[in-house]
Amino acid sequence: MSENAYLVIKDLVVAPSSDPSKHILQGISLTVKPGEVHAIMGPNGSGKTTLSYALMGHPSYQIVSGSVTWKGENLLDYSADQRARLGLFLAFQYPTSIPGLSVASFLRTAMNARRSGLVRDPEFDPSDPVKGGMTMGEFRKLVIEKLTQLKVDEAFMTRYVNDGFSGGEKKRLEMLQMALLKPEMAILDETDSGLDIDALRIVAEGVNTMLSPELGVLVITHYQRLLDYLKPQFVHVLARGRIVVSGGPDLAHRLEREGYAPILAENGINPTADEAATPTAAPAPSA
Repeated sequence: MSENAYLVIKDLVVAPSSDPSKHILQGISLTVKPGEVHAIMGPNGSGKTTLSYALMGHPSYQIVSGSVTWKGENLLDYSADQRARLGLFLAFQYPTSIPGLSVASFLRTAMNARRSGLVRDPEFDPSDPVKGGMTMGEFRKLVIEKLTQLKVDEAFMTRYVNDGFSGGEKKRLEMLQMALLKPEMAILDETDSGLDIDALRIVAEGVNTMLSPELGVLVITHYQRLLDYLKPQFVHVLARGRIVVSGGPDLAHRLEREGYAPILAENGINPTADEAATPTAAPAPSA
C-alpha cells in the first residue's frame, strides 16, 4: 500500500484564529491508513474537536506549525470544500440547521461537488446525465437504499436540513451524507453525543456497513459505548492538547473501568477533577 494513501499528521500545533498565542493542540502526531479505525478519547476540553476542525480547515482555527499530508498532498494548502472533494469527510458533533434547503437538494448538490473532483473535466458534468452524471431515477434509487440501511423514512428527504430535527435525526443525516459521498477518510466528531442506545446502534451499524479496505476512520469520542459497536484497532488518549498514550481496544476498556486519572498520572499529568472523570456516563438521550 502506497504511503500516499495515508493521512499523516506530524507535530501539529493549532490555536484559535482569534488568539494564535493560545495553543490548544501542542504537537499531535498520528497516521491513519486506509482500512484502519482509530479512536481518540479524552477529557472534555482536551482538544478533540479542535483536531477534527483543524483537519477539515475550519477558519476559526489556525495551524501554528506541523504538517498534514493526505494522498501525498499538503492538506493544509486546501480549503475546506477542496478537502471534501479530495475525499475527507467530517461528521459534526453539532450539525447546523439550514432552513429553506431540502435534504434532497442538499445531498444531490454535495454528491455532484464530490464527483466533480478538484479539477473539472469539460467532458464530465455530474449534474448532466448526458455528460456522465446521475439521473434523478438513479439518485432516488441510491438514496432509498441508504435510507433503508439507516432506518430513515423517505419523508426525511423533503424536510429542511436539520431544521427541527431531533439529535438522532441529525446524526442519521450525517451518516446518510457519508454513505452517499463515499469518503476515503472519515472523521466522526462525537457522533454518539446525545443519542439513546437504539439510535446509537443504528448509526454505528450504518458506519460499520461503510467500512472497507479503502476507508480510514478517525472516531472522536468521550464515551466507551460507541466503541462497543465500531471496534477500533487503535485507541489514543488526548489530554491537554497532546496524545499521551496509544494502545488497542483494551485501552478503552481500561478507561471505562478506571477513568482517565491513572493513565494521565502515569504520563506525568496531575489530573483535575474534570479530567479524572470516568468516560462512561452518557449524555441525555435524544431520539
